[in-house]
Amino acid sequence: MRPFGTTIFAEMSALAVRTGAVNLGQGFPDTDGPPEMLAAAEAALRGGRNQYPPGPGIPELRAAVARHQRRFWDLRYDPDGEILITAGATEVIAATIMALCEPGDEVVCFEPFYDSYAASIALAGAVRRPVTLYPDGRFAFDPGQLRAAFSDRTRLVLLNSPHNPTGKVFTRDELDLIARLCRDHDVYAVTDEVYEHLVFTDSAAPHVPLATLDGMRERTLRISSAGKTFSCTGWKIGWVSGPRELISAVTRVKQFLTYVNGAPFQPAIAVALDLPDAYYRDFRDGLQARRDRLADGLARAGLRVLPSEGTYFITADISGVSDGDGIAFCRELPERLGVAAIPTQVFYDNAEPARTLVRFAFCKREEVIDEAVRRLAGP
Repeated sequence: MRPFGTTIFAEMSALAVRTGAVNLGQGFPDTDGPPEMLAAAEAALRGGRNQYPPGPGIPELRAAVARHQRRFWDLRYDPDGEILITAGATEVIAATIMALCEPGDEVVCFEPFYDSYAASIALAGAVRRPVTLYPDGRFAFDPGQLRAAFSDRTRLVLLNSPHNPTGKVFTRDELDLIARLCRDHDVYAVTDEVYEHLVFTDSAAPHVPLATLDGMRERTLRISSAGKTFSCTGWKIGWVSGPRELISAVTRVKQFLTYVNGAPFQPAIAVALDLPDAYYRDFRDGLQARRDRLADGLARAGLRVLPSEGTYFITADISGVSDGDGIAFCRELPERLGVAAIPTQVFYDNAEPARTLVRFAFCKREEVIDEAVRRLAGP
């Protein structure tokens, strides 16, 4: 772990606090989640549900996760053995990679990748094989590069869609190719789908879980969490679904990481998962409106804004307003204009395609976005 120091999120958030900058770097909302969920958490806290929950998670939450996946994606999992509740998605990504990979095994992943991916692969003693998403408008990848990334050492593919930090939603053709390569090389797929309900109406593609494709349910571990969908990132309640034998392997690792977590939050998330479709639609539409609000402001400030099809994030190219790279720009921005952002290049092994790209989070109140836009416009 020597190459892994303080995360870029911690660095930029600390800089935002020190300078009083508007923090559009770290992807957390500044509003609370649905009142039904908050009331259920309060009732659980006051109702004595504050001790260790069962290792796999409380039965009502596992059942709610199963209902939710059947309702939205027509995926059927047995809540008793095919669903595991975890300390958010970050923990289970690490537990899954460590459960499935031996030292020297290779993990195919798409760069830019969320920083915990590289750390989790390193913890397992595995080797990452990145496939580059190029900022060409849709962050497409070269199919030939993807095929070449597979070898007889490939153990799994790690896929994040909708994708952080780019906002890309992988198309059905792209997913079909990934699935075909998984089947041909007999490898597992680990899918990070925490933004599954945040695909915007102008996206070129809907969200399609990889596990729904032919021959993929039996080789896919599907990861999601409550934090992004229900604006409760600090609760750290996530889950992984998949074949019984793979969930058993992940459980063996997970039990020695956090063991269990979030006892009074688990029944509250069960309530949230059963909210009507209108909640999910309104939540998505509200974030899409804030995306558009920030995109307009960034464009007026002279940045070239790239499409964001989903997630909390939008990417902008700073080359029209700065001669430096994204890291230098983001380190200077809080002092100079009072806004914090994240340089996209830190999420690449091959950083050159993203040297001038910066990620902004729009999961903030409208007045916060407006203040950031005002500051970015300059004096």
